[in-house]
Amino acid sequence: MTSLLIVAHGSRRHQANRTMQQLAKKVACHLPMNVDDVRVGFLEFTQPSVQSCIDACFNNGTYQLLVLPYFLAQGNHVSKDIPNEIAAAKGKWPTKRIHLLPHIGEMEEMSSLIAKRCLETLINNHEFTPPQSMPKYYELEISR
Repeated sequence: MTSLLIVAHGSRRHQANRTMQQLAKKVACHLPMNVDDVRVGFLEFTQPSVQSCIDACFNNGTYQLLVLPYFLAQGNHVSKDIPNEIAAAKGKWPTKRIHLLPHIGEMEEMSSLIAKRCLETLINNHEFTPPQSMPKYYELEISR
């Protein structure tokens, strides 16, 4: 069994944390059937904690855990805190596999997504006319 753990900062604002839970459900819909579970663990301000999510995954039969840092930059949480959480989990669960994925800000798709949203806004506000031939990765959502 393979699971995905999305690691987020956590917020004092409950709606922000609920939004992360909703994102996890959406992500689960896009993953192949062999990813059995998608969870969100928080580093600060709210629960569930990263360690409690890791424990829950492994207690429920996960043998391989993918950990996605939901952060735009490689600050202390990405460079220190999350690796420390993973190291602790590997010590507690030595027979399990844990893979740390790149944080979302490091993903090439992020820069394309930002550019796409900017272009859509300019086009929808009639401030930019796209050329006849746009690169295929700009599948724009244009309101008419």
